[in-house]
Amino acid sequence: MKTSTIARYLILLISAALTILGIGSFIRIGESPNMAAWYAFYSLAMFIEAGILLFCYFRLKARSKAIYWLAFIILLLNIILTIFDQVGFVDILFMLVSLVALVTLHFSRKDFLPE
Repeated sequence: MKTSTIARYLILLISAALTILGIGSFIRIGESPNMAAWYAFYSLAMFIEAGILLFCYFRLKARSKAIYWLAFIILLLNIILTIFDQVGFVDILFMLVSLVALVTLHFSRKDFLPE
């Protein structure tokens, strides 16, 4: 399997994980009325990011510089922002998958960037 295919599948995996985590945050809105606004914000942010990554998954084959850099920056932000969160097992796992996706995306950049 090509590195570029692995990078795309990891982006798809991260998009699915963000959707699941967004649903989890959305479900928690009713559990804690004091935190409802934060849970709503987090779930909305996760859904938006999942949608953007899904868009990048489908458009990376088009060899667009903008799509490549959008995916790259989002993965980089996932890693950086996870460090500043309360780090637990899920956070470390999410950060590692994002890091592997970022590295494979970087190494396969010739497959995604225009010549």
